[in-house]
Amino acid sequence: MAYDKFTILKSSAVPMPIENVDTDQIIPARFLKATERKGFGDNLFRDWRYETDGTPKKDFVLNNPIYSGKILVAGKNFGSGSSREHAAWAIYDYGFRCVVSSFFADIFKNNSLNIGILPVQVSPEFLDKIFTAIEADPKAEIAVDLATQTITIAATGASESFAINGYKKHNMMNGFDDIDYLQAMKEDIKVFTEKSLY
Repeated sequence: MAYDKFTILKSSAVPMPIENVDTDQIIPARFLKATERKGFGDNLFRDWRYETDGTPKKDFVLNNPIYSGKILVAGKNFGSGSSREHAAWAIYDYGFRCVVSSFFADIFKNNSLNIGILPVQVSPEFLDKIFTAIEADPKAEIAVDLATQTITIAATGASESFAINGYKKHNMMNGFDDIDYLQAMKEDIKVFTEKSLY
């Protein structure tokens, strides 16, 4: 399934400075029955967002209208726990295209990259700078440049580089999943196969 190309993302961000957020908190197990990637955003952080009667919890950040944007800024160790890819689906379906943290669980990180969410791992010090910038201005713009692998706080100019696998970077910049990547090489594969037969 192809997704939007990711080149440069400039957006305000939603701050969630909570550490050790696991996949069961991101999308509770009772919502994993669907097999398509649609509708999971409605239940993103379900138990943190809503009371048992469905009433929004006023103190949860996603229910606070002053915060918005396509970037989720999270505390250390985001996406730990079970390997469910539905956690990444829920974040994407809600509208986030980038998650920033000082540490990601490996499986969550890979699941995110596979569907078009860019996990940007920064130093704890730079993460604190982002939270400080958002606290000063809830609409503070964060710029994430995948080509140069940098993340920048527009108001201060503070910037930091981040790492990404070269193959995943190529796919994200082209809006490819693994199948799309192979499809794009179809003619090259055909030529190689024909040469190999003779």
